Amino acid sequence: MKATLRSFVLAAGLWLTVFAAHSGAASPALLKAKQEAESKGYIFATSHDEIVAAAKKEGRMRAVSFLSGKMLDAMARAFRAKYPFLDVHVEEQGGSVEAAQRFLLEIKAGVARDWDANRLWTELYDQYLPYQKKFDILGMAEHKVLNIPPPMVDPVHRHVVALSSNLHVLVYNTKLVPPEQAPGRWEDLLRPEFKGKKFASDIRPVGVAALVAAWGLEKTLDFAKRIAAQQPVWVRGHTIVISAVQTGEIPMFMGTNFGAVKRAQAKDRARVLGYKFLEPVVGRLHLTDGVLAAARHPYAALLWLEFQASPEGQKLLDEHWPFGGSVLLPDSVQAQETKGKKVFLIDWNHYTKLDEYTAKVAEAYGFPRAEVK
Repeated sequence: MKATLRSFVLAAGLWLTVFAAHSGAASPALLKAKQEAESKGYIFATSHDEIVAAAKKEGRMRAVSFLSGKMLDAMARAFRAKYPFLDVHVEEQGGSVEAAQRFLLEIKAGVARDWDANRLWTELYDQYLPYQKKFDILGMAEHKVLNIPPPMVDPVHRHVVALSSNLHVLVYNTKLVPPEQAPGRWEDLLRPEFKGKKFASDIRPVGVAALVAAWGLEKTLDFAKRIAAQQPVWVRGHTIVISAVQTGEIPMFMGTNFGAVKRAQAKDRARVLGYKFLEPVVGRLHLTDGVLAAARHPYAALLWLEFQASPEGQKLLDEHWPFGGSVLLPDSVQAQETKGKKVFLIDWNHYTKLDEYTAKVAEAYGFPRAEVK
């Protein structure tokens, strides 16, 4: 009798496990995560099907994005193909702080109700946060409800996703600087032979400021002072300065964006542009997006964020940005290019402090004026 009862209990337990797996029933761990999230004021869906069903009822999705041109068209087109039941409209916000400030004022005034998803501009990040819908994106990513790598989500403000990353490199003219003679470490730029207009440095030194993630602020500022003593060519911007390196006007440019160099190389018929990831390799999180608190189609917007962060969306960033896929994804170009190297990121621990770091580095430079703009 006892043996029969024990067999029945085991069989029932097995059946319940199979039923839960196939019925989409939430596991105890998932239910606990939902309870904890909701106790902190977050919204937590226990299955992807639940999110898709809610989005299907909404039927639409409206977003403003930092993406532009062919990249924006490709991302929106692929998203529509994945969710054909959604009427999707995405607009470029513009790449200026002024555009981000105007949009923030519209949100505060309550006149931005036609939008569901938006970018949180780095300089205004804290000001945007109160106006974002509190989906527990991190919790849902950790429990595989959303196909988003958890490190891409702000661990404190769990409803914001960094969709990309920027790595900083040295670009040089191989006709003027043979690859074997090009610096391999940041400190190599302090060598005597590189003094006196031998390389360019941006007066908005985001690339050097990113060194704080590897060195800390004090060592980074000391390095900045020593760079200034090297008498570099002071510049502003990236694309035009990389062109100056390509023409031989400037031998090298330190701390520029990896993606900008790769784009220039694609058009470099003379093949004179070379680059190196100076050690320590540094970069920063980029493109932070969220769902607006006033969104009329919040679950559709949540799918939009997930799609951009997913392998499919990241592949589009690599192809059409190009090379904009996050270094946090192993298959991205950035991750492959730095494979085997330790990458130090201005991550969520530093994200809102980047402007402060940049200003302090510029001050250490002595506030020089750009000679090439």
